[in-house]
Amino acid sequence: MDEFKKNLKESTGLRIFIYLIALLVCSLVGAAVTMFLMGDITQMKIGQGISSAMIFIAPPMILYAFTRHQPMRELGFRKPNSAWLLLIGVVLMFVSLPLTNLLTSWNEKMNFGAAFESLEALLQQLEETAGDLTERMLQVDSFGGLLFNLLVIALIPAIGEELTFRGVLQQALTRRCNVHVAVFLSAFIFSFIHFQFYGFLPRMFLGLLLGYLFYYSGSLWTSILMHFVNNGAAVVVAYLDYKGLIDVDIDHFGATSNVWLLGASLVVTVGLIILSAKFKNKYGRQ
Repeated sequence: MDEFKKNLKESTGLRIFIYLIALLVCSLVGAAVTMFLMGDITQMKIGQGISSAMIFIAPPMILYAFTRHQPMRELGFRKPNSAWLLLIGVVLMFVSLPLTNLLTSWNEKMNFGAAFESLEALLQQLEETAGDLTERMLQVDSFGGLLFNLLVIALIPAIGEELTFRGVLQQALTRRCNVHVAVFLSAFIFSFIHFQFYGFLPRMFLGLLLGYLFYYSGSLWTSILMHFVNNGAAVVVAYLDYKGLIDVDIDHFGATSNVWLLGASLVVTVGLIILSAKFKNKYGRQ
């Protein structure tokens, strides 16, 4: 068995084949469950949670179970190089909000020109449809509903997407190319795979933050926590807004046009990433 795993680990083609087969089978199961649960909004949430787990969590687990001696550890479930990096990651999610919203604003103003007017209209329609569904899913007025949303909308996607895009993809790219190229490419694919053009830039920016903190901390727990905080903050703000406890524009929460605040956000964000790199140099595994 050890020799078999060694051969699989050394064969890129076989690993890709195993992953694609696992992804195909798990996606079909997830799609079947989702179709079965096409009822009220609660059933849709359950279906989305199961589908997300089948697409993003199960295939990486299956791949590494077949090809690694220590699948969980090699996927990235290791102790961070420093506990401070967990805190830095969480802080980054908030201090970078003005930059994220600036990128959102730029992205929303992009257009393809008259020649691609029909394509642009289609993308906008898809974006509005996805936005309407998300808004419906976020509208809960009970604490139990909030916890359920945190599980289905925040936690499961955070675990699954970090397993797929940082645990598998980024680590595979890092073994073959410069780490900055690996982080950039995994962030690009992470954003692209959501198929939401008007959220591409801010989502890619998020992918860059997650990618660098995963690399510098050496632990998937860091990027999962960051991803959960990012998703969870939106869930909590939507809950408070729906309850009438606050009045905010959820889609542009943390936005500002103040140049000084934008500059401060940029400086602090870059500074925290540089600080994270120093923690890796000091405490990182050799």
